[in-house]
This record gives sequence, C-alpha cells and structure tokens, in this order.
Amino acid sequence: MSTYVYAITAASHPALPQDLGGVGEPARPVRVLTAGELAAVVSDAPEGLRPKRRDLLAHQAVLSEAGAGGCVLPMRFGSIAPDDDTVTGVLTERAEHYRERLRALEGRVEYNVKGSHVEEAVLHRVMAENPEIRSLAEANRRSGGGGYQDKLRLGELVAAAVQAREADDAREIVHALEPYAAAVSDGPSSTGWLVNASFLVDRGSADEFLAAVEEARKDLPHLELRVNGPLPPYSFVEPGPAEPASTTAGADAGTE
Repeated sequence: MSTYVYAITAASHPALPQDLGGVGEPARPVRVLTAGELAAVVSDAPEGLRPKRRDLLAHQAVLSEAGAGGCVLPMRFGSIAPDDDTVTGVLTERAEHYRERLRALEGRVEYNVKGSHVEEAVLHRVMAENPEIRSLAEANRRSGGGGYQDKLRLGELVAAAVQAREADDAREIVHALEPYAAAVSDGPSSTGWLVNASFLVDRGSADEFLAAVEEARKDLPHLELRVNGPLPPYSFVEPGPAEPASTTAGADAGTE
C-alpha cells in the first residue's frame, strides 16, 4: 500500500497521540517512520484520494498536532510515496537538506499575501498619473464620447497603464513587507491577483508583520490585500526537493 506523507520532523520530536487519525474514510491511523536523526509523519494512503474538504482538514489537523510539539517540514496535500521504504530512503538521501530546513524554520510561520486592484480606484490613479490619458479622455468627452478609433486608443492606453501599475504595485507590496520577514517566496501567478507572495515570519514578530500589512493598505488604497496565516511554512521547505511524493492530488491545505 502507498504511504501518505504529512510532514518531516526530527527523530527527537515529541510523540504524537496514539489515536491520531489522518486522511481517508475511515481515517487512516497516523504513524512515524524514522531514519537516523529524521522522522516522517505518515499514514497509509487511501485509494483515489481527492482534495475533499474532510481530507484537507484531516491533513491540516495532523500538521497542527505535529507542529504543536516543535518544528515540522509540512508536505502539501496529496504527497504520496510508493511505500514506507521509499520514505525512509528519501530521509536518508536528503538528510542534510532536511536538517538545515528544520533549523531554518524553527519558530517561524508563513503568511501568504495576495493583492488585486480596486478597479475604480486604480482607474482614477492611472488618470491622475498620465496626462496623455487625461487629455484623450477629455477630448472624447467633449466630442460626445469620441469616435471608434479614439475609444480604441483610449482603451489601449488605459490597459497598458493599468498593467504597468500592476507590476509597480506588486514590487511595492513586497518591498513594504519584506523587512518584517526572514524570507520571501513568490507563489504561482493566478488570475485576478497582481501579487501572490509568501513571507516567512518569526512567531514573535507576527504582530509587526500584520501591522506592516495594515500600513500598506493605508498607503495603497487602490489595492485590496488578502492575508492568510499563520500557516505551516509550506513555501520554505525548499530549496531542494522536498516531497518524496511522485503524485499529488492537486491541492494543498491551508494556503488559500
């Protein structure tokens, strides 16, 4: 049977509750595999696993329980290895990398920040910053809306200016928040978000980081900022190969 991997820890990590259940219906019992100074929190992998709410929450609950006892390297939902021997083999092969990551992530959590434009507000800003757009918009207004080519030209100018503003605003958000984080990781681009970045933050500095987010909201009122956290530091298990899984069910727990 395949092995589902929740997290990697130090072998000295405190023991987990004996009745802790993981993914699957019924819940598969959670167990620990050790290899030298490292351990993996695992269970048997149910067949046909999909990112259903019950299993996403079960994955997150195991990580929360394990994380309460100390630093863990969280695996994303759906991390599956062919068997237990594959898992312990990966722990041995990548031991130096995992030990370094455990040291680096001790006492730290992840905050994910996504940003998007408030459409009306960013259009006002673009108009205020671009004399050519203001002039053409005013000329079109005076002529009753302007001809087809005039409207097309105005639309092209506005679209280009908003796109440029997106790139500038993404850099400004990261620049405003990175002094309060130990590391920053860019997330995958997604429709509707001009920035998707994760910040590795010391637990003791979380209030300062969140205050910096609020300050960014005030300084950039044409942006909508969404913050999710504290999370297990999914985005910072790397650099280096972090998952023994050869297949992923297509979602991760707690990052959206």
